[in-house]
Amino acid sequence: VLLIWRAHTVTVLFILTCVLVYVTLLEETPQDTTYNTKRGIVASILVFLCFGVTQAKDGPFTRPHPAYWRFWLCVSVVYELFLIFVLFQTVHDGRQFMKSIDPKLGVPLPERDYGGNCLIYDPGNTTDPWHNIWDKMDGFVPAHFLGWYIKTLVIRDWWMCMIISVMFEFLEYSLEHQLPNFSECWWDHWIMDVLVCNGLGIYAGMKTLGWLSMKPYQWQGLWNIPTYKGKIKRIAFQFTPYSWVKFEWKPASNLRRWLAVLGIIFMFLLAELNTFYLKFVLWMPPEHYLVLLRLVFFVNVGGVAMREIYDFMDDPKFYRKLGQQAWMVAAITVTEFLIVMKYDPETIMLPIPFFVTQCWILGILLILWREAGPSSLFLRSVLVQS
Repeated sequence: VLLIWRAHTVTVLFILTCVLVYVTLLEETPQDTTYNTKRGIVASILVFLCFGVTQAKDGPFTRPHPAYWRFWLCVSVVYELFLIFVLFQTVHDGRQFMKSIDPKLGVPLPERDYGGNCLIYDPGNTTDPWHNIWDKMDGFVPAHFLGWYIKTLVIRDWWMCMIISVMFEFLEYSLEHQLPNFSECWWDHWIMDVLVCNGLGIYAGMKTLGWLSMKPYQWQGLWNIPTYKGKIKRIAFQFTPYSWVKFEWKPASNLRRWLAVLGIIFMFLLAELNTFYLKFVLWMPPEHYLVLLRLVFFVNVGGVAMREIYDFMDDPKFYRKLGQQAWMVAAITVTEFLIVMKYDPETIMLPIPFFVTQCWILGILLILWREAGPSSLFLRSVLVQS
């Protein structure tokens, strides 16, 4: 009984029942059908979240509390169901459905000018020749830095982070004929993004990973700590990992890990592209709160999913199936892309310029030549396995 109460399962059930009894017996139901429909959907979601937080299976993370990560697992299920619903609508109905979330949505996005003048120093502007650089110093600069700092904590590998960072810039070059906001100045791609924002974010993330790997993980109960300073420090450390696992992806060790790492990079890049394409096809402005909520969602589920993928790769005999959060993240990423394909196939199917295709073919051939060379560890592992 004590364990049940500590898990708060009975407490949550009691509070939930009281709320439902109040709504049923004491509250007068409004005569607004639209309002009742929205409230019923929200109540259904909240009941599911209460069930999931108390009853769902725990994942690999336990700090700050297992219930926190169970909550985000349930949010993943709700988000996937929402995406499935949108996927099964017509394009017009799906876009108009977004108005039920925010009445400002459901209207085409205004045309914006991207790229433009790419001079770092503009002598024609006597007032401020450096205006092109200052124009890029907006809220997206700290957002890029923070985003790559968190991605580094999720991936825990400098090389893989750099590969994803550089590859995404190549994808922006390759797809700027589809989405205008991919059209940026060369220095915005390689200096502002890769070197400054992404590079510094990855550097700060690797420094944090180094600190976490060297930090002693010896936990003591809060009430067993005699000093107030020690108690405050213990509360702060509650938001750090319970233990530490260093990710060693080793893509060249065997064919299975090489393909798995390629799959991880592919899904990462696809999720990044979905951010831009979903805004475009569902007519959501970049500054809309739904765009921010989606990013917050991936921040919270990405770390768990990556840990489950690593465990599944590193010890397949013990972890015989892919983790639940990793499964949901993969399903969500694929469903988002299917929505993009259905809602605007004309944009997706715009032919890639010939010179871009040539560059990709050349790059793929160079990678295959590098990996399949006589001195390649990857080739030797394949020969050993065969």
